[in-house]
Parts: sequence; structure tokens; C-alpha cells
Amino acid sequence: MTGPLDGKKIVLGVSGSISCYKSIDLASRLVKSGAIVDVVMSDAALEFIKPLVFQSITHRNVISSLFDYPLGNPLEHIALAREADIIVIAPATANSIAKLAYGFADNAISVICTATTAPILVAPAMDGNMYNNQAVQKNITTLKEYGIYTAGPTSGRLASGLIGVGRLIEPEIILEHIKIVLGQTRDLKNIQIVVSAGGTQEPIDPVRVITNRSSGKMGYAIAEAARDRGGIVTLITASSLTEPTGVKCIHVMSVAEMRKAVLESCKGANALIMAAAVSDYRSATITDQKIKKKKGQEKNLTLDLIKNDDFFLEVPNGVMRIGFAAETENLLSNAKIKLNSKGLAFIVANDVTQPDSGFNVDTNQVTIIDNIGKIDVLPLLSKYEVGNSILDKMLSMSNLI
Repeated sequence: MTGPLDGKKIVLGVSGSISCYKSIDLASRLVKSGAIVDVVMSDAALEFIKPLVFQSITHRNVISSLFDYPLGNPLEHIALAREADIIVIAPATANSIAKLAYGFADNAISVICTATTAPILVAPAMDGNMYNNQAVQKNITTLKEYGIYTAGPTSGRLASGLIGVGRLIEPEIILEHIKIVLGQTRDLKNIQIVVSAGGTQEPIDPVRVITNRSSGKMGYAIAEAARDRGGIVTLITASSLTEPTGVKCIHVMSVAEMRKAVLESCKGANALIMAAAVSDYRSATITDQKIKKKKGQEKNLTLDLIKNDDFFLEVPNGVMRIGFAAETENLLSNAKIKLNSKGLAFIVANDVTQPDSGFNVDTNQVTIIDNIGKIDVLPLLSKYEVGNSILDKMLSMSNLI
């Protein structure tokens, strides 16, 4: 399977900021993701970084002047503007933002941005109080009104030593924003998808819980895959993994909290993908204080457990329901029972005893069983690839597009 950036033509504009060293990392990440990257540098950027650095990473010529033609084509910058899938300016200084806002075209970056019909993503970076300056804020508002996307900045220690807003967001986050922007033209655009992830926790006392070994990685991978295809994603998570960029996250702990969040989020949603490992039982009593060992009872502790209600059938009609079955034996038969009892469109079953499949790993080998009896056995894939396979199946069984 190909990734969301494979073969994408990306123009990376680098303007003059000390943070342009992060653009080197961004260019490397883009190339590793399969993108074709053309770097365009402003005169000020050349004071910080030499073009050779980017050429070594992208294996392509760098444009640094309107009057310097590495390939002998004086219209090379116009060709880049026409062929680009997205133009990313990172870092974007206050000066480069002003040029875009007022339509100036006096360097290679601004000319390409003026001449393109591709989406533009701007990642601001500036020092001190510059970002909060009234003129800068007005220019950023103007860019948004033009349909130009912005990402960041964040707060932190700046080059001057000041602490404030203006720090360029990290390259891995910019990469996620690029995927989000490109996803706006893909097959899940405007489709609302709710995904659950992680293992719920049922409290016993203030320090102990009943839980399971689910890390949440599968649910997070599905959420990211849906986001990259233009979906409007709500992730309801009982995991402590880092929140995916561009995804609405609701953090829960118990089954009761997950039930409330899922049912509320499903109002108006197109599909629910329940990748969470939901606790089947909870403690009948929850003590206010930590349970202590009592004399004569040091060897045994008996808990009275109550079965949690299954809220899958409470999901509103019209929402496609997709479930998971993490099994240790009789994979197909157990999955089919769950498929039918919960009224699912299809179920994703995996044997968590298999190596490189199941909990706390980045890969999974699953079998998809739908409600008309079709069985698809997938090979071992990354969880992101499994997520895309699930979304493909979802689209094939619905009228969402």
C-alpha cells in the first residue's frame, strides 16, 4: 500500500528565520514519506543555510532566485507552481506572511505562491512579540480568508531567549498538517467517523483498576488514516498515547464514560469504529480508601464483579457500526458470534497471541468478516495500513460517497 504522501509534489518554501534548521528535518521526513520535494529559498534564508544541504536530501535542484535557473529554464518557478500538489512555507516569517497577504511577488517563493492554484500551508515563526503584533495578526487573518492554511506557531523559548508565542512547530507536526491539507480532496472528505481506542479502566479503589493490555495503537492508526483521507474524526480514547494532530480527542477511563462519549459523538456521525478493548466487568463496590491487607486474609482477596452493559446496540440508527474481536482461540467462530450479536456491518478479528499482531506493536494481521458472510484475510500490515483497509471496506459497504 502507498502512503498519503507517495508521489506528491511538494514545494517547500524556506524564508529567513533561525528556525529554518527545522526545515532540513522536514525535507528529510517528506522524502522518506515518498514525496517529491522542491525547495525554494529566500535571500534571507541563504544567510542561515546553504542550498547544498537541501540538495543532498531531496536530490533535486534548489531555487534561490528568480534570475538563477539551475535547469536553464527561466520559467522553472512557474512550472513548480503549476505542478505542485501543495506549497508549504516553513518557516514563514512576518515578512513572508505580509507578502502573501498583499500579493507581492518579488522573490521566488512569493511568485510561486501567487502563480499556483495548489493549496498553501504556512507555518509561522518569529521572535518576541512579533506574532501578536496587530499588523501580523491582520495579515494572518487575511491569509485564512484567502483559503491559505496555517499551522502554529507554538509557545516556548525563542531565539532571543524570550519565552512567548512564535516558535515554529516541530517538523513531525508540520508533516501531519500537510497530510490533513492534502486529505481535503480525498474520498472521506466531510464524512464523520467516530473511533474508540485503548483499554478502559474500572476502578477498585483509589490506586487499583481492572483493565487490559490494549495500548490504543490500532484505534489511533485508524483515526490518522481517516483524517488523512479527509474524514472528520472524533477519537474517544482510554489510552495515554499522544493525540493525533487534526483529530478531536475525548479522553475517558471507564466503560460508563466511554459509553456517554460514544453515544454523544455518534449523533450525526456516519460510522463508528470500536477499536477499544472495553472491560466486560467492573467491581461491584469501589472503596474510598486503598484496600489494605487484613490479618488472616493476606493470601486471598475476593472481588465481586458486575457485568458492564453492552452499549453498541444503543448507537443511533443510520450509523454504520464496525467492531473488533481480539481473540486467543477459535478466531472465526468467536468473531462471527460477536458480529451477529452486536448487529455490525463487519468485524475485524485478530489473534492477539500471534507475534507482531495485537497489543503494543505497530503491526497487525487481521481477518475482516462482513454481515453477508464474506471473509477477507489480510497479510501482516502496519496498523496504519490495516486502518486504511478497514476504511476501504467501510466505503465499499455504504453509500457514504
